[in-house]
Amino acid sequence: MKEFMLLIRNESEGKASLSPEQQQQFLNACMVYIQDLIKNGKLKGAQPLVRDGRMISGKPGAFKDGPYNESKEIIVGYYHIIAKDLDEAITIAKGNPEFSFNKGAKIEVRPIKTAEESTSFVYPRGE
Repeated sequence: MKEFMLLIRNESEGKASLSPEQQQQFLNACMVYIQDLIKNGKLKGAQPLVRDGRMISGKPGAFKDGPYNESKEIIVGYYHIIAKDLDEAITIAKGNPEFSFNKGAKIEVRPIKTAEESTSFVYPRGE
């Protein structure tokens, strides 16, 4: 099994147009999605992200620190999953409720590198 990050991208205020009932339906759908991933042994972690933050760029002695939200689209959360391959990870991502509740939703599916092939360095797990 391999590890993947599902990076959830939306417009910064993508769910602002949802009614309170629709927002609750979305949260319920997320709970069902998460419980299904847990039941199937596919979830390592998942968290929404606060919309405010900072983007750090530059180099030592010349860092820039500014708002990261210069475009309408931001990363609003992530799922850390386990899948046999990229195709299975994509299938898992397609089941995410974001697509049903946010017309601008995108999910970036990225394999996680757990070790460097050239040096055999294994990245710490943090568990």
